[in-house]
Amino acid sequence: MTDDLAAWLHEAATPFDTLDPDAPEDAGLEALAAIVGDARVVMIGESAHRVHEFYDARHRMLRHLVHELGFTAFVMESGLPEGRLVDDWILGRSDALPRDVLNRGMTYHMGKCQEMLEQLAWMREHNAHAERPVRFYGMDIPASAATAKPAVEACIPVLERVDPAYATVVREQLLPLFDHLPGDTSGLAWAAPAIQSYLALDATTRFELTARINELAERMLARRVHYLEIADAAAAVEFAVRCVVTARHADAFLAAMIAGPTRRYPSANIRDLAMAENVRWILERETRIVVAAANGHVQRAPFHAPPFVNEPMTTMGEHLAAVLGNELVVIGGTYGAGEAWLHRPALDSLPGHSVPFVEDVGAPDPTSLDALLATAGMAAHLVDLRRVPSNGAIADRFAAARGTTNGPHMQLLDPLVGFDAAYFVERISPWHTWIDAAGLTLSARK
Repeated sequence: MTDDLAAWLHEAATPFDTLDPDAPEDAGLEALAAIVGDARVVMIGESAHRVHEFYDARHRMLRHLVHELGFTAFVMESGLPEGRLVDDWILGRSDALPRDVLNRGMTYHMGKCQEMLEQLAWMREHNAHAERPVRFYGMDIPASAATAKPAVEACIPVLERVDPAYATVVREQLLPLFDHLPGDTSGLAWAAPAIQSYLALDATTRFELTARINELAERMLARRVHYLEIADAAAAVEFAVRCVVTARHADAFLAAMIAGPTRRYPSANIRDLAMAENVRWILERETRIVVAAANGHVQRAPFHAPPFVNEPMTTMGEHLAAVLGNELVVIGGTYGAGEAWLHRPALDSLPGHSVPFVEDVGAPDPTSLDALLATAGMAAHLVDLRRVPSNGAIADRFAAARGTTNGPHMQLLDPLVGFDAAYFVERISPWHTWIDAAGLTLSARK
Protein backbone atom coordinates (compact mmCIF):
# COMPACT_ATOMS: atom_id res chain seq x y z
CA MET A 1 0.00 0.00 0.00
CA THR A 2 2.91 2.34 0.72
CA ASP A 3 4.26 1.74 -2.77
CA ASP A 4 0.83 2.42 -4.25
CA LEU A 5 0.54 5.64 -2.27
CA ALA A 6 4.02 6.82 -3.30
CA ALA A 7 3.19 6.11 -6.93
CA TRP A 8 -0.08 8.03 -6.68
CA LEU A 9 1.62 11.00 -5.01
CA HIS A 10 4.32 11.08 -7.67
CA GLU A 11 1.57 11.34 -10.26
CA ALA A 12 -0.71 13.73 -8.37
CA ALA A 13 1.72 15.96 -6.44
CA THR A 14 3.81 18.67 -8.10
CA PRO A 15 7.29 19.32 -6.68
CA PHE A 16 8.55 22.80 -5.91
CA ASP A 17 11.98 23.17 -7.48
CA THR A 18 12.79 25.59 -4.67
CA LEU A 19 11.10 27.57 -1.92
CA ASP A 20 13.25 30.62 -2.61
CA PRO A 21 10.79 33.46 -3.34
CA ASP A 22 13.30 35.11 -5.71
CA ALA A 23 13.79 32.01 -7.86
CA PRO A 24 12.18 31.67 -11.31
CA GLU A 25 8.72 30.17 -11.46
CA ASP A 26 8.43 26.40 -11.63
CA ALA A 27 5.80 23.70 -12.11
CA GLY A 28 4.73 23.90 -8.48
CA LEU A 29 3.39 27.41 -9.07
CA GLU A 30 1.58 26.34 -12.23
CA ALA A 31 -0.12 23.66 -10.12
CA LEU A 32 -1.04 26.33 -7.57
CA ALA A 33 -2.85 28.31 -10.26
CA ALA A 34 -4.84 25.22 -11.24
CA ILE A 35 -5.82 24.57 -7.63
CA VAL A 36 -6.89 28.17 -7.05
CA GLY A 37 -8.95 28.56 -10.20
CA ASP A 38 -11.38 31.47 -9.87
CA ALA A 39 -11.41 31.55 -6.04
CA ARG A 40 -11.44 35.00 -4.45
CA VAL A 41 -9.87 33.81 -1.19
CA VAL A 42 -6.87 31.49 -0.88
CA MET A 43 -6.01 30.56 2.69
CA ILE A 44 -2.49 29.19 3.22
CA GLY A 45 -2.00 27.37 6.49
CA GLU A 46 0.99 26.25 8.49
CA SER A 47 1.18 23.55 11.12
CA ALA A 48 3.62 25.57 13.25
CA HIS A 49 4.57 29.23 13.44
CA ARG A 50 8.04 30.78 13.09
CA VAL A 51 9.26 28.21 10.55
CA HIS A 52 11.66 29.41 7.86
CA GLU A 53 10.35 27.12 5.13
CA PHE A 54 6.71 28.00 5.77
CA TYR A 55 7.48 31.73 5.52
CA ASP A 56 9.34 31.22 2.23
CA ALA A 57 6.74 28.87 0.72
CA ARG A 58 3.97 31.33 1.55
CA HIS A 59 5.94 34.26 0.14
CA ARG A 60 6.68 32.31 -3.05
CA MET A 61 3.02 31.44 -3.54
CA LEU A 62 1.95 35.02 -2.77
CA ARG A 63 4.17 36.42 -5.51
CA HIS A 64 2.66 34.06 -8.09
CA LEU A 65 -0.89 34.82 -6.99
CA VAL A 66 -0.23 38.56 -7.26
CA HIS A 67 1.68 38.52 -10.55
CA GLU A 68 -0.29 35.88 -12.43
CA LEU A 69 -3.78 35.80 -10.90
CA GLY A 70 -4.36 39.39 -9.86
CA PHE A 71 -4.55 38.98 -6.09
CA THR A 72 -4.63 42.35 -4.36
CA ALA A 73 -4.01 41.78 -0.64
CA PHE A 74 -2.09 39.71 1.87
CA VAL A 75 -4.05 39.13 5.09
CA MET A 76 -2.27 37.74 8.14
CA GLU A 77 -3.04 36.21 11.52
CA SER A 78 -2.03 39.44 13.24
CA GLY A 79 -3.78 42.34 14.93
CA LEU A 80 -6.12 44.38 12.72
CA PRO A 81 -5.28 47.85 14.14
CA GLU A 82 -1.54 47.22 14.24
CA GLY A 83 -1.53 46.12 10.60
CA ARG A 84 -2.16 49.63 9.35
CA LEU A 85 1.51 50.46 10.15
CA VAL A 86 2.61 47.72 7.77
CA ASP A 87 0.17 48.75 5.04
CA ASP A 88 1.34 52.36 5.18
CA TRP A 89 4.96 51.22 4.81
CA ILE A 90 4.45 48.95 1.80
CA LEU A 91 2.39 51.68 0.12
CA GLY A 92 5.28 54.12 0.51
CA ARG A 93 3.35 56.33 2.94
CA SER A 94 5.89 55.77 5.71
CA ASP A 95 9.67 56.07 5.87
CA ALA A 96 9.91 54.23 9.19
CA LEU A 97 12.66 51.67 9.64
CA PRO A 98 11.33 48.35 8.31
CA ARG A 99 12.33 46.44 11.43
CA ASP A 100 10.42 48.93 13.53
CA VAL A 101 7.39 48.46 11.29
CA LEU A 102 7.60 44.69 11.75
CA ASN A 103 8.19 44.94 15.50
CA ARG A 104 5.14 47.14 16.05
CA GLY A 105 2.90 46.25 13.12
CA MET A 106 2.61 42.47 13.56
CA THR A 107 1.39 40.78 16.70
CA TYR A 108 2.40 37.45 18.30
CA HIS A 109 6.00 38.51 17.40
CA MET A 110 5.48 36.92 13.98
CA GLY A 111 7.02 39.79 12.03
CA LYS A 112 10.34 39.84 13.83
CA CYS A 113 12.33 37.96 11.21
CA GLN A 114 14.28 38.36 8.00
CA GLU A 115 11.70 36.33 6.07
CA MET A 116 8.90 38.83 6.70
CA LEU A 117 11.24 41.76 6.13
CA GLU A 118 12.05 40.37 2.68
CA GLN A 119 8.37 39.81 1.89
CA LEU A 120 7.43 43.35 2.87
CA ALA A 121 10.38 44.74 0.92
CA TRP A 122 9.11 42.90 -2.15
CA MET A 123 5.57 44.22 -1.59
CA ARG A 124 6.86 47.80 -1.26
CA GLU A 125 8.98 47.45 -4.41
CA HIS A 126 6.05 45.90 -6.30
CA ASN A 127 3.74 48.72 -5.20
CA ALA A 128 6.19 51.38 -6.38
CA HIS A 129 5.53 50.29 -9.97
CA ALA A 130 2.20 48.44 -9.88
CA GLU A 131 -0.96 49.73 -11.54
CA ARG A 132 -2.87 48.35 -8.55
CA PRO A 133 -0.96 47.94 -5.28
CA VAL A 134 -1.05 44.85 -3.14
CA ARG A 135 -2.26 45.71 0.37
CA PHE A 136 -1.47 44.31 3.83
CA TYR A 137 -4.15 43.67 6.46
CA GLY A 138 -4.11 42.18 9.93
CA MET A 139 -7.32 40.27 10.64
CA ASP A 140 -6.91 39.23 14.27
CA ILE A 141 -7.93 40.78 17.56
CA PRO A 142 -5.20 43.19 18.76
CA ALA A 143 -2.21 42.93 21.09
CA SER A 144 -1.61 39.20 20.65
CA ALA A 145 -5.12 38.62 22.04
CA ALA A 146 -4.13 40.22 25.36
CA THR A 147 -6.23 43.41 25.40
CA ALA A 148 -8.65 45.48 23.31
CA LYS A 149 -6.72 48.68 24.02
CA PRO A 150 -4.93 49.13 20.61
CA ALA A 151 -8.26 48.78 18.78
CA VAL A 152 -9.85 51.42 21.01
CA GLU A 153 -6.86 53.75 20.60
CA ALA A 154 -7.10 53.39 16.81
CA CYS A 155 -10.56 54.99 16.91
CA ILE A 156 -9.57 58.17 18.75
CA PRO A 157 -7.89 60.14 15.91
CA VAL A 158 -11.05 59.76 13.79
CA LEU A 159 -13.33 60.59 16.70
CA GLU A 160 -11.34 63.76 17.36
CA ARG A 161 -12.26 64.90 13.83
CA VAL A 162 -15.88 63.76 13.59
CA ASP A 163 -17.11 63.44 17.19
CA PRO A 164 -14.70 65.46 19.36
CA ALA A 165 -16.86 65.68 22.48
CA TYR A 166 -17.21 61.92 22.54
CA ALA A 167 -13.49 61.49 21.88
CA THR A 168 -12.97 63.26 25.21
CA VAL A 169 -15.32 60.79 26.91
CA VAL A 170 -13.34 57.86 25.50
CA ARG A 171 -10.01 59.32 26.62
CA GLU A 172 -11.25 60.19 30.11
CA GLN A 173 -13.61 57.32 30.90
CA LEU A 174 -12.62 54.30 28.79
CA LEU A 175 -8.86 54.44 28.35
CA PRO A 176 -8.14 54.62 32.13
CA LEU A 177 -9.84 51.23 32.49
CA PHE A 178 -6.81 49.73 30.75
CA ASP A 179 -4.44 50.95 33.46
CA HIS A 180 -4.29 47.40 34.80
CA LEU A 181 -1.99 46.39 31.92
CA PRO A 182 1.70 45.84 32.79
CA GLY A 183 4.10 48.49 31.60
CA ASP A 184 6.78 46.04 30.44
CA THR A 185 5.89 44.63 26.99
CA SER A 186 9.47 43.73 26.01
CA GLY A 187 9.26 40.03 26.89
CA LEU A 188 8.29 37.25 24.50
CA ALA A 189 5.47 36.19 26.79
CA TRP A 190 4.28 39.68 27.81
CA ALA A 191 0.70 38.77 26.83
CA ALA A 192 0.50 36.32 29.74
CA PRO A 193 0.77 38.90 32.57
CA ALA A 194 -1.43 41.26 30.53
CA ILE A 195 -4.20 38.65 30.44
CA GLN A 196 -3.59 37.83 34.09
CA SER A 197 -4.01 41.49 34.97
CA TYR A 198 -7.38 41.50 33.20
CA LEU A 199 -8.50 38.33 34.98
CA ALA A 200 -7.53 39.92 38.32
CA LEU A 201 -9.91 42.87 37.84
CA ASP A 202 -12.94 42.98 40.07
CA ALA A 203 -16.22 42.16 38.37
CA THR A 204 -17.50 45.74 38.52
CA THR A 205 -14.47 47.07 36.62
CA ARG A 206 -14.65 44.28 34.02
CA PHE A 207 -18.34 44.92 33.43
CA GLU A 208 -17.71 48.65 33.10
CA LEU A 209 -14.94 47.98 30.58
CA THR A 210 -17.27 45.80 28.52
CA ALA A 211 -20.10 48.32 28.75
CA ARG A 212 -17.95 51.24 27.66
CA ILE A 213 -16.44 49.31 24.72
CA ASN A 214 -19.96 48.33 23.65
CA GLU A 215 -21.13 51.92 23.96
CA LEU A 216 -18.23 53.08 21.80
CA ALA A 217 -18.94 50.43 19.16
CA GLU A 218 -22.67 51.08 19.02
CA ARG A 219 -22.19 54.84 18.82
CA MET A 220 -19.67 54.62 16.00
CA LEU A 221 -21.81 52.16 14.06
CA ALA A 222 -24.93 54.26 14.58
CA ARG A 223 -23.20 57.50 13.54
CA ARG A 224 -21.05 56.00 10.76
CA VAL A 225 -23.09 57.55 7.94
CA HIS A 226 -22.85 60.97 9.58
CA TYR A 227 -19.11 60.52 10.18
CA LEU A 228 -18.67 59.79 6.47
CA GLU A 229 -20.50 63.01 5.57
CA ILE A 230 -18.32 65.25 7.67
CA ALA A 231 -14.94 63.57 7.26
CA ASP A 232 -12.62 64.09 4.30
CA ALA A 233 -11.18 60.57 4.58
CA ALA A 234 -13.83 57.88 4.27
CA ALA A 235 -11.25 55.06 4.44
CA ALA A 236 -10.07 56.29 7.86
CA VAL A 237 -13.64 56.28 9.17
CA GLU A 238 -14.34 52.80 7.86
CA PHE A 239 -11.11 51.46 9.35
CA ALA A 240 -11.86 53.02 12.74
CA VAL A 241 -15.35 51.50 12.73
CA ARG A 242 -13.84 48.10 11.93
CA CYS A 243 -11.33 48.54 14.75
CA VAL A 244 -14.05 49.22 17.31
CA VAL A 245 -15.97 46.12 16.23
CA THR A 246 -12.74 44.17 16.67
CA ALA A 247 -12.27 45.76 20.11
CA ARG A 248 -15.65 44.35 21.09
CA HIS A 249 -14.58 40.90 19.89
CA ALA A 250 -11.34 41.19 21.87
CA ASP A 251 -13.18 42.13 25.05
CA ALA A 252 -15.59 39.21 24.61
CA PHE A 253 -12.64 36.85 24.02
CA LEU A 254 -11.09 37.87 27.34
CA ALA A 255 -14.38 37.94 29.24
CA ALA A 256 -15.08 34.35 28.22
CA MET A 257 -11.99 33.26 30.16
CA ILE A 258 -13.65 34.24 33.43
CA ALA A 259 -16.44 31.69 32.96
CA GLY A 260 -14.11 28.99 31.67
CA PRO A 261 -13.38 27.11 34.92
CA THR A 262 -17.07 26.75 35.85
CA ARG A 263 -18.73 26.76 32.43
CA ARG A 264 -21.26 23.99 31.85
CA TYR A 265 -21.79 24.68 28.16
CA PRO A 266 -19.45 24.43 25.14
CA SER A 267 -17.01 27.26 24.60
CA ALA A 268 -17.23 29.59 21.60
CA ASN A 269 -14.26 30.44 19.40
CA ILE A 270 -14.67 34.21 19.45
CA ARG A 271 -11.22 34.89 18.03
CA ASP A 272 -11.91 32.90 14.86
CA LEU A 273 -15.27 34.61 14.48
CA ALA A 274 -13.50 37.97 14.65
CA MET A 275 -10.98 36.92 12.00
CA ALA A 276 -13.72 35.61 9.70
CA GLU A 277 -15.73 38.82 9.98
CA ASN A 278 -12.64 40.91 9.32
CA VAL A 279 -11.84 38.85 6.22
CA ARG A 280 -15.37 39.48 4.95
CA TRP A 281 -14.87 43.22 5.58
CA ILE A 282 -11.59 43.11 3.62
CA LEU A 283 -13.35 41.33 0.74
CA GLU A 284 -15.62 44.35 0.38
CA ARG A 285 -12.50 46.31 -0.53
CA GLU A 286 -10.27 43.85 -2.39
CA THR A 287 -10.71 41.70 -5.49
CA ARG A 288 -8.82 38.56 -4.46
CA ILE A 289 -6.92 37.95 -1.23
CA VAL A 290 -4.36 35.60 0.30
CA VAL A 291 -5.00 34.75 3.97
CA ALA A 292 -2.12 33.34 6.03
CA ALA A 293 -2.71 31.64 9.40
CA ALA A 294 -2.26 28.41 11.31
CA ASN A 295 -3.90 25.28 9.94
CA GLY A 296 -6.21 25.32 12.95
CA HIS A 297 -7.68 28.64 11.80
CA VAL A 298 -7.92 28.13 8.03
CA GLN A 299 -9.30 24.58 7.97
CA ARG A 300 -12.92 24.04 6.90
CA ALA A 301 -13.56 21.79 9.91
CA PRO A 302 -13.65 22.29 13.70
CA PHE A 303 -10.40 22.76 15.61
CA HIS A 304 -9.81 19.83 17.94
CA ALA A 305 -6.43 19.27 19.59
CA PRO A 306 -6.61 17.24 22.83
CA PRO A 307 -5.47 17.67 25.56
CA PHE A 308 -5.31 21.44 24.92
CA VAL A 309 -8.60 21.83 23.07
CA ASN A 310 -10.87 18.99 24.12
CA GLU A 311 -14.07 20.30 22.58
CA PRO A 312 -14.18 20.90 18.80
CA MET A 313 -14.38 24.65 18.10
CA THR A 314 -15.69 26.47 15.04
CA THR A 315 -12.87 27.84 12.89
CA MET A 316 -12.46 30.89 10.68
CA GLY A 317 -12.38 28.49 7.74
CA GLU A 318 -15.79 27.09 8.63
CA HIS A 319 -17.32 30.55 8.92
CA LEU A 320 -15.92 31.61 5.55
CA ALA A 321 -16.74 28.34 3.79
CA ALA A 322 -20.38 28.78 4.80
CA VAL A 323 -20.63 32.09 2.92
CA LEU A 324 -18.00 31.80 0.17
CA GLY A 325 -18.48 28.24 -1.05
CA ASN A 326 -16.31 27.63 -4.13
CA GLU A 327 -14.85 31.12 -3.88
CA LEU A 328 -12.67 29.80 -1.04
CA VAL A 329 -9.63 27.51 -1.42
CA VAL A 330 -7.83 26.20 1.68
CA ILE A 331 -4.23 24.94 1.47
CA GLY A 332 -2.85 23.21 4.57
CA GLY A 333 0.82 23.19 5.55
CA THR A 334 2.66 19.98 6.52
CA TYR A 335 6.22 18.82 7.22
CA GLY A 336 8.28 15.68 7.67
CA ALA A 337 11.00 16.48 10.23
CA GLY A 338 13.30 19.22 11.44
CA GLU A 339 13.66 21.78 14.21
CA ALA A 340 11.27 24.34 15.68
CA TRP A 341 11.96 27.66 17.44
CA LEU A 342 10.15 27.78 20.80
CA HIS A 343 10.42 29.71 24.05
CA ARG A 344 9.72 29.14 27.75
CA PRO A 345 10.39 30.99 31.02
CA ALA A 346 13.67 30.40 32.81
CA LEU A 347 13.78 30.01 36.58
CA ASP A 348 14.90 33.62 36.96
CA SER A 349 12.69 35.12 34.22
CA LEU A 350 10.75 38.25 35.04
CA PRO A 351 6.98 38.15 34.45
CA GLY A 352 6.27 38.11 30.74
CA HIS A 353 9.80 37.10 29.78
CA SER A 354 10.95 33.78 28.37
CA VAL A 355 14.00 32.33 26.68
CA PRO A 356 14.15 30.92 23.13
CA PHE A 357 15.33 27.41 22.39
CA VAL A 358 15.37 25.07 19.40
CA GLU A 359 13.84 21.62 19.59
CA ASP A 360 13.82 18.66 17.24
CA VAL A 361 10.21 18.07 16.20
CA GLY A 362 10.72 14.34 15.71
CA ALA A 363 8.97 12.19 13.15
CA PRO A 364 5.34 13.04 12.33
CA ASP A 365 2.61 10.88 13.82
CA PRO A 366 2.28 7.88 11.46
CA THR A 367 -1.48 8.50 11.22
CA SER A 368 -1.06 12.15 10.21
CA LEU A 369 -1.44 13.82 6.84
CA ASP A 370 2.20 14.90 7.25
CA ALA A 371 3.43 11.29 7.38
CA LEU A 372 1.21 10.37 4.45
CA LEU A 373 2.57 13.15 2.22
CA ALA A 374 6.15 12.32 3.24
CA THR A 375 5.69 9.03 1.37
CA ALA A 376 6.21 10.92 -1.89
CA GLY A 377 9.91 11.31 -1.07
CA MET A 378 10.04 14.88 -2.41
CA ALA A 379 11.78 17.79 -0.69
CA ALA A 380 8.74 20.03 -1.17
CA HIS A 381 5.55 19.52 -3.10
CA LEU A 382 1.95 20.64 -3.55
CA VAL A 383 -0.99 18.27 -3.98
CA ASP A 384 -4.63 18.87 -4.84
CA LEU A 385 -6.51 16.76 -2.27
CA ARG A 386 -9.66 17.02 -4.35
CA ARG A 387 -8.00 14.52 -6.71
CA VAL A 388 -7.90 11.74 -4.08
CA PRO A 389 -9.97 8.78 -5.37
CA SER A 390 -13.33 8.20 -3.71
CA ASN A 391 -12.63 4.50 -3.16
CA GLY A 392 -9.82 1.95 -3.27
CA ALA A 393 -6.47 1.65 -1.49
CA ILE A 394 -5.49 5.32 -1.87
CA ALA A 395 -8.86 6.50 -0.58
CA ASP A 396 -8.52 4.15 2.40
CA ARG A 397 -5.08 5.53 3.22
CA PHE A 398 -6.33 9.12 3.23
CA ALA A 399 -9.41 8.09 5.22
CA ALA A 400 -7.07 6.71 7.91
CA ALA A 401 -5.27 10.06 8.31
CA ARG A 402 -6.40 11.58 11.63
CA GLY A 403 -5.07 15.11 11.30
CA THR A 404 -1.94 17.23 11.06
CA THR A 405 1.15 17.23 13.27
CA ASN A 406 2.41 20.14 15.35
CA GLY A 407 5.53 18.92 17.11
CA PRO A 408 4.53 16.10 19.47
CA HIS A 409 0.84 16.97 19.20
CA MET A 410 -1.88 16.02 16.73
CA GLN A 411 -4.62 18.36 15.56
CA LEU A 412 -7.49 16.01 14.82
CA LEU A 413 -9.01 16.51 11.39
CA ASP A 414 -10.24 14.69 8.31
CA PRO A 415 -7.79 16.33 5.86
CA LEU A 416 -10.09 15.82 2.86
CA VAL A 417 -12.78 17.82 4.68
CA GLY A 418 -10.47 20.44 6.15
CA PHE A 419 -8.28 21.21 3.13
CA ASP A 420 -8.66 21.51 -0.63
CA ALA A 421 -4.91 21.07 -1.08
CA ALA A 422 -1.75 20.76 0.98
CA TYR A 423 1.90 21.66 0.60
CA PHE A 424 4.63 19.55 2.18
CA VAL A 425 8.14 20.46 3.33
CA GLU A 426 10.50 17.57 3.99
CA ARG A 427 12.49 19.34 6.69
CA ILE A 428 11.76 22.55 8.61
CA SER A 429 14.13 24.91 10.38
CA PRO A 430 13.78 27.95 12.67
CA TRP A 431 12.92 31.35 11.29
CA HIS A 432 15.73 33.92 10.91
CA THR A 433 14.74 36.17 13.77
CA TRP A 434 16.33 39.20 15.38
CA ILE A 435 15.00 38.16 18.80
CA ASP A 436 18.17 37.52 20.77
CA ALA A 437 19.13 34.60 23.01
CA ALA A 438 17.67 36.36 26.06
CA GLY A 439 14.27 36.64 24.38
CA LEU A 440 14.53 40.39 23.71
CA THR A 441 13.91 42.13 20.40
CA LEU A 442 17.00 43.81 19.04
CA SER A 443 16.47 47.51 18.39
CA ALA A 444 15.68 48.60 14.84
CA ARG A 445 18.94 49.29 13.04
CA LYS A 446 18.07 49.07 9.36
